[in-house]
Amino acid sequence: MKHQDIRTLKILEEIDNDHTPSQRDLARELNISLGLVNSFIKRLAQKGYFKVTNIPRNRVKYILTPKGAAEKTRLTYQYIHYSFEFYKRSRRELSKLFQNLTAHGVRRIIFYGASDLAEIAYVSLQETPITLVAVLDDTKIGEKFLGGVITDPSELGTLSFDRILVTAIEPEADIREKISSAGIHKNKVVMLE
Repeated sequence: MKHQDIRTLKILEEIDNDHTPSQRDLARELNISLGLVNSFIKRLAQKGYFKVTNIPRNRVKYILTPKGAAEKTRLTYQYIHYSFEFYKRSRRELSKLFQNLTAHGVRRIIFYGASDLAEIAYVSLQETPITLVAVLDDTKIGEKFLGGVITDPSELGTLSFDRILVTAIEPEADIREKISSAGIHKNKVVMLE
């Protein structure tokens, strides 16, 4: 599924939620620039997915049209299908990875990144003798995740583990740099392809 389709779906969902999001709110929600949101809004309105009406205080309200509701339904179906395929592919790859790690004597692992991939990895990990030591994440320190609390990556040097599985969504090079700066050898880091 294309990023553009996911953004379109999120915009249509926000509009359909029966509140009046500003373009600034949409930009924050989608993590894109205000100008890009403005461009999306104009394009979607031109396609007839919603109507734009003025409300007091120089604000506008977006009203989803039947055509917009149909597009939202179509994109929701695509997103569910895409998510299911991602889950199946991830489970298959993680099972292979964990079998390989088990065969090489790995017994303790850390997940770097509290993401959807970490949740799928956790499910796959339950089928192995490998123990999850900690989940690290720079932006979610102290939050509950997978029955534990997310650990500050700065504590990496104090943890006992055999491997780190990168489950973060941020760029691979950034994660590798953070792990390397903690004095961890690159041979202890594994990633999915």
